Amino acid sequence: MTSGILLTNIGSPDAPTAKALRPYLAEFLGDPRIIELPRWLWLPILHSVILTTRPRRSALLYQNIWTDSGSPLLAIAQQQAAGLRERLAARTGSSIQVAIGMRYGNPSIASSLRQLRDSGVKRILVFPLFPQYSAATTASTFDAVFAELKTWRWMPELRTVNHYHDHPRYIAALANSIREYWQAHGKAERLLLSFHGIPKSYSLAGDPYAGECEMTARLVAAQLGLKEGEWQMSFQSRFGPVEWLQPYTDKLLEEWGKRGVRSVDALCPGFATDCLETIDEIGREARETFAKAGGGRLSYIPALNARPDHLDALAEVAMRQLEGWV
Repeated sequence: MTSGILLTNIGSPDAPTAKALRPYLAEFLGDPRIIELPRWLWLPILHSVILTTRPRRSALLYQNIWTDSGSPLLAIAQQQAAGLRERLAARTGSSIQVAIGMRYGNPSIASSLRQLRDSGVKRILVFPLFPQYSAATTASTFDAVFAELKTWRWMPELRTVNHYHDHPRYIAALANSIREYWQAHGKAERLLLSFHGIPKSYSLAGDPYAGECEMTARLVAAQLGLKEGEWQMSFQSRFGPVEWLQPYTDKLLEEWGKRGVRSVDALCPGFATDCLETIDEIGREARETFAKAGGGRLSYIPALNARPDHLDALAEVAMRQLEGWV
């Protein structure tokens, strides 16, 4: 029986324009896993206020990172899918199809599931590229998968990757990327490990995300032999007036700048692929925040993207889940 992998990520708009951002943000911010407010309260605010102003502002930010190949996230995802496909073929001696599905935007999870089905795949491993589990990312991805599958007459066998935040090869790839950056550019005074934030209320309700982020950060620091005070984890990308997981990345950098920290190397271990939140929010905004507060140099260390050791790690995670199928 033919097996396939649905490799998923958060997604991005089709173009860096307000017109393209509007439906993308409507889908993203309309997801009840993202904004856990009653629909009767949130949707009028979303459509009457946020979607009338934010698409234009977001489009300007996406223009800063857009490439000749389009969205960096999608272009890199295609490289990751190809690399994973090659490694699985080498390990198994058989062809395992790997399709890309984005939670928001295109190619959609629904269309990619249909692509696998039309290719004869009867067993599907859903592999979200979110190392740390959160209901807002991993569970939302599964929501989209089951929303499509409930319309199918013949359901495939299904397995899922819930997380891989402490997988030895993933941790090693992160540590390797930092060491290589230090060898090429020198080691900064402090290492910042910045994760995407979630509202604190989500964590208090039982979401394991914060603990898994901390585990990842501590394992990376241990591999690098860093002492307390040489590194710090933080949370970025907060939205709205509620309290989010702390420390906040921007506030921490302001504090470091005021204390006269001379240099910071920043890495975003929760992002398997570079995107707006890494390239622009950390690579530009965070650097400006740090400098404005009196800090020195802030350098962004790229996400693992299509690094060979990252693809090896993804292949090992997938092989564990594919056991008995291939």
